[in-house]
Amino acid sequence: METTPEQIFLQSWSHFIRRFENYLKLEKNLAENSVEAYVRDIQKFGQFLEIKQQFLTPLQVQRLQIEQFLEYLFQIGMTETSQARILSGIRAFYRFLEYENFVSEKPTELISMPNRRRKLPTVLEFEEIEKMLALVDLSTPEGSRNRAMLEILYSSGLRVSELVGLRFSDLFLEVGLLRIIGKGSKERYVPIGTDAQKYLQIYLDFYRKEMNPKKGQEHFIFLNRRGSALSRVMVFLIIKDLAKEVGISKNISPHTFRHSFATHLIEGGADLRAVQDMLGHESITTTEIYTHLDIAYLRQTIDEFHPRSRLSKRISDAQ
Repeated sequence: METTPEQIFLQSWSHFIRRFENYLKLEKNLAENSVEAYVRDIQKFGQFLEIKQQFLTPLQVQRLQIEQFLEYLFQIGMTETSQARILSGIRAFYRFLEYENFVSEKPTELISMPNRRRKLPTVLEFEEIEKMLALVDLSTPEGSRNRAMLEILYSSGLRVSELVGLRFSDLFLEVGLLRIIGKGSKERYVPIGTDAQKYLQIYLDFYRKEMNPKKGQEHFIFLNRRGSALSRVMVFLIIKDLAKEVGISKNISPHTFRHSFATHLIEGGADLRAVQDMLGHESITTTEIYTHLDIAYLRQTIDEFHPRSRLSKRISDAQ
């Protein structure tokens, strides 16, 4: 049976990453945490190439592919420090390949560190999101609704249009999933975090069922005081007001929560393919490629790498 380019690609990256890992442990004598960080960053670069269907082995990579990867990290709002760290890892990988005579020229040779003067997409720190969430008044119907919405935005990385379009038929809370109808009417399923599910259930049980929706609006989850589906502009204003009240001077919007969701997951170590799938991107570069992942794996990614899930776990372990 003939070996496919995809198989050669995966075998090659696995082989060289394993050799690099041994080199860092045995010859460089790095701490386990440092080795794991280097390996994770190289794996992310390999995943990026796989999603773009550029099945290049580490020995075939050129400067262009590394620059495209760095551009992607910039686009999702990853901090300059994290971008620089990942580039340092890639440089170390290619120094190793050169040292072992696998490559004669390093593709990282002419790549400079990320330009710190470039304007990054706005991303909130986890602590800033926590402050905004804590400020919401849960004693009112609007406050309960707003807390549920913000939790879902940050828990699942939804676009604001996807949030306000949520219907009761899109909830699969018994298995912790939301069905999302995204751009181009494409359907995907995304995990909903434990905290988001809790606050959504509070809103549904104590407030939503007491509301009187207008005719034709009965199926929408998030309603305004007049019983109509909430507008995107209204969500924007809610977030703006909360940020101002907390003292956040950044220019933020509902999309900021989506950027923060992706950035915090990836910086925490999540698989690029899982984050891509949850965001509903057909590919990292929004081309015609689509990588399907098992729902259980997406659930595991949220539980393991999302800051809210890790915080909940630490609190649970401490009790």
